[in-house]
Amino acid sequence: MSTQRTALASAVALTAVVGGAGAQAQADTLYIFNWSQYMDPEIIEQFEAEYDVDVVENYYNSLSEMFSQLQAGGASQYDIIVPSNYFIPRLANSDLIQPLDHEQIPNIENLDDTFVDPDFDPGNTYSVAYQWGTTGLLYNKDLVDDHDGVSWEVLFDPDYNPDRPFAVLGGDGQVTMGSAAAYLGYDYDTTDHDEWLEAGQLLAETRDRNNFVGFEAGTPMLRQIAQGVIHAGMTYNADYVFFALEDPEDYENIGYAIPEEGAELWIDTMAIPADAPNPELAHKFINYILDAEIGAQLSNWTYYPSPNKAAEPMLDEILLEAPSTPTDEEMERLYFTPSLSGEDLRVFQQIWSDVRQR
Repeated sequence: MSTQRTALASAVALTAVVGGAGAQAQADTLYIFNWSQYMDPEIIEQFEAEYDVDVVENYYNSLSEMFSQLQAGGASQYDIIVPSNYFIPRLANSDLIQPLDHEQIPNIENLDDTFVDPDFDPGNTYSVAYQWGTTGLLYNKDLVDDHDGVSWEVLFDPDYNPDRPFAVLGGDGQVTMGSAAAYLGYDYDTTDHDEWLEAGQLLAETRDRNNFVGFEAGTPMLRQIAQGVIHAGMTYNADYVFFALEDPEDYENIGYAIPEEGAELWIDTMAIPADAPNPELAHKFINYILDAEIGAQLSNWTYYPSPNKAAEPMLDEILLEAPSTPTDEEMERLYFTPSLSGEDLRVFQQIWSDVRQR
């Protein structure tokens, strides 16, 4: 069992690009496009048995990859996708996802109020919450001074960490840019172009340091820090919990923190592509995941907290405490990554491209 939001291998993701759901979609087959290791296989088997259908799963490495695949025809190949909150407006504005029929999703009533009518998708028009969590600082405890709070300085201050290897998240860049902006004293969720330019300059300087290993995915960083390849990085809360429980000796001296300057709070959602082959079956699957018992089963497998209020009594105890579920104090410094469009999106992508290519 694993809890990785990040795909394990490009070869797996390539299946989605080359094979996909194909043009000959079957009425009794559900096609899911998801992060790898983000769905309990037993849930898939149970759904197949209950509805007498087959489920085909394909995987992507990043939200940008998912978006590009949908633009290239995937919107007619898949029935379910699992985008993060800040991609929902972009997908909707690009006509790549369709409105949900709430009458076919009665279990939507099981959602906690926090996940109903979110700002990124008013009225849950296009999406419902799947899992949620945080993106924080991963660090070797020997690297961090014993002081109140942990800061992004572990990554971005060359004087604080002059020689120990470290990495930062790659992907579409918004989380990394937000973290750099927060370190500089700006809001994590800033959309100010000048503040982005400063954050981009900081990231370029960070990239050019001798002890910078590279732009990595969150789960590989967990392996690298256990092996001593890096001493600090960025990852996801439940992935850290899973690895720490699986290999307590390797992770005894490794910590995870929400830095004092602020970090990302994210919601992964379920949505239906605009031209999904089997939208009715997709609605059934969404409703199935929102069942209280199935919601608890999913979170107990992924180690991510559930957005399903009705599932809470059945969740493992570890899911109800930090770092799986942030404390009230941590919640005060967690922010959603902003949804970008138009000139904001163009400017951000140019800055991020410059950071990666210099």
